Amino acid sequence: MSLRRRTAGLSIAAGLLATAFAPPAGAAERGHVVPLRVATYNIHAGAGMDGVFDLDRQAAQLRALGADVIGLQEVDAHWGARSEWRDLASELAERLHMNVSFAPVYSLDPVAVGEPRREFGVAVLSRYRILDAENHEITRLSTQDPDPVPAPAPGFGEVLLRVRGVPVRVYVTHLDYRPDPSVRTVQVAETRRIMARDRGHRILLGDFNATPDAPELAPLWKELTDADPGAPTFPAADPVNRIDFVAVSKAGRTGAGQVRVREAAVAETLASDHRPLVADLELRR
Repeated sequence: MSLRRRTAGLSIAAGLLATAFAPPAGAAERGHVVPLRVATYNIHAGAGMDGVFDLDRQAAQLRALGADVIGLQEVDAHWGARSEWRDLASELAERLHMNVSFAPVYSLDPVAVGEPRREFGVAVLSRYRILDAENHEITRLSTQDPDPVPAPAPGFGEVLLRVRGVPVRVYVTHLDYRPDPSVRTVQVAETRRIMARDRGHRILLGDFNATPDAPELAPLWKELTDADPGAPTFPAADPVNRIDFVAVSKAGRTGAGQVRVREAAVAETLASDHRPLVADLELRR
């Protein structure tokens, strides 16, 4: 696996990800800085760019990132044959020895009585214990309705973590994919309103289905900093657009809640139709 980074002319050989993103010496010991590596990955219901379902391939890719916290999108849980009726978030969490919080967008009745519900949504994997979790509603156009209208629906996940004594709220989202930005515009407004309830350290992970300069995303950058990797994420085979994001809170009026981006990169892999984005962060106490 190789990475394209925002540092001009710098390439990383396969297997050196952990070294390249290692926290600066003594950072954790200085008292006011706590390192945290996060990633976001749209896993395409377990299928690679070749259309083949292969959770082993995706688990290996996620493991190679060495992230402490991972936001996942397009996650199936007993959804259907495309993902072998498996619970992808739980399986990935088990393989990576991480905690998991799954936030379904859709939760449908099972095909047969007594079987698990058919669910599809987003998830957070975390090496740190998940202290609290919530599945927020935002406006959506349902893909399960042949004639959808904008309506509140779940699938905007939030978890509370404590990272080396520092409380952190992590959010994971998947914004509307349609060319018309109107639904995304509403979703961004609702995202800001939900995240504004807490002024501490906040991290937003997700597939925004829009590029960083899209007008509908502009309000996000008032409170959040885009961890720009300087490389596109979609489509994985020959990426031309960055629609996957790590965004972190700026300092509040008192200076509290700041999350600093040290480095960000995009991993070159065909394990999904998106490429994962990984970022090394510093939490300011």
